[in-house]
Amino acid sequence: MENRVEEFRKQMGLKQDEFAQAIKVSRQTVSSIENGKYNPSLELAFTIADFFDKSIEEIFIHQKRKEQNENE
Repeated sequence: MENRVEEFRKQMGLKQDEFAQAIKVSRQTVSSIENGKYNPSLELAFTIADFFDKSIEEIFIHQKRKEQNENE
Protein backbone atom coordinates (compact mmCIF):
# COMPACT_ATOMS: atom_id res chain seq x y z
CA MET A 1 0.00 0.00 0.00
CA GLU A 2 1.37 3.39 -0.94
CA ASN A 3 1.12 6.34 1.39
CA ARG A 4 1.87 10.04 1.67
CA VAL A 5 3.07 10.03 5.29
CA GLU A 6 6.56 11.27 4.45
CA GLU A 7 5.17 14.05 2.25
CA PHE A 8 2.83 15.35 4.97
CA ARG A 9 5.46 14.95 7.71
CA LYS A 10 7.98 17.00 5.73
CA GLN A 11 5.37 19.66 4.96
CA MET A 12 5.02 20.12 8.71
CA GLY A 13 8.80 20.36 9.10
CA LEU A 14 9.00 17.30 11.34
CA LYS A 15 11.82 14.78 11.58
CA GLN A 16 10.89 11.11 11.76
CA ASP A 17 11.69 10.91 15.47
CA GLU A 18 9.60 14.01 16.25
CA PHE A 19 6.63 12.60 14.35
CA ALA A 20 7.10 9.18 15.95
CA GLN A 21 7.05 10.73 19.41
CA ALA A 22 3.89 12.70 18.59
CA ILE A 23 1.99 9.57 17.49
CA LYS A 24 3.59 7.33 20.16
CA VAL A 25 5.46 4.87 17.96
CA SER A 26 9.15 4.27 17.29
CA ARG A 27 11.12 6.11 14.63
CA GLN A 28 11.70 2.72 13.00
CA THR A 29 7.92 2.24 12.69
CA VAL A 30 7.58 5.63 10.97
CA SER A 31 10.45 4.74 8.64
CA SER A 32 8.88 1.38 7.78
CA ILE A 33 5.49 2.97 7.10
CA GLU A 34 7.03 5.63 4.88
CA ASN A 35 8.99 3.01 2.94
CA GLY A 36 5.93 0.82 2.46
CA LYS A 37 7.45 -2.04 4.43
CA TYR A 38 4.81 -1.91 7.16
CA ASN A 39 1.08 -1.31 6.94
CA PRO A 40 -0.17 0.35 10.12
CA SER A 41 -3.11 -0.99 12.07
CA LEU A 42 -6.43 0.71 11.46
CA GLU A 43 -6.10 2.47 14.82
CA LEU A 44 -2.63 3.81 13.92
CA ALA A 45 -3.84 4.85 10.46
CA PHE A 46 -6.60 6.90 12.13
CA THR A 47 -4.06 8.39 14.55
CA ILE A 48 -1.85 9.46 11.64
CA ALA A 49 -4.82 10.86 9.70
CA ASP A 50 -6.00 12.79 12.76
CA PHE A 51 -2.51 14.15 13.36
CA PHE A 52 -2.36 15.57 9.83
CA ASP A 53 -6.05 16.57 9.92
CA LYS A 54 -6.64 14.50 6.77
CA SER A 55 -8.81 11.54 5.87
CA ILE A 56 -7.24 8.09 5.78
CA GLU A 57 -7.87 8.01 2.03
CA GLU A 58 -5.80 11.18 1.56
CA ILE A 59 -2.81 9.54 3.24
CA PHE A 60 -3.04 5.86 2.39
CA ILE A 61 -3.56 4.85 -1.23
CA HIS A 62 -5.14 1.43 -1.58
CA GLN A 63 -4.89 -0.19 -4.99
CA LYS A 64 -7.00 -3.23 -5.71
CA ARG A 65 -5.16 -6.30 -6.85
CA LYS A 66 -4.99 -6.80 -10.57
CA GLU A 67 -6.98 -10.05 -10.46
CA GLN A 68 -9.75 -8.37 -8.47
CA ASN A 69 -10.09 -5.73 -11.17
CA GLU A 70 -10.21 -8.37 -13.88
CA ASN A 71 -13.10 -10.16 -12.14
CA GLU A 72 -15.22 -7.01 -11.91
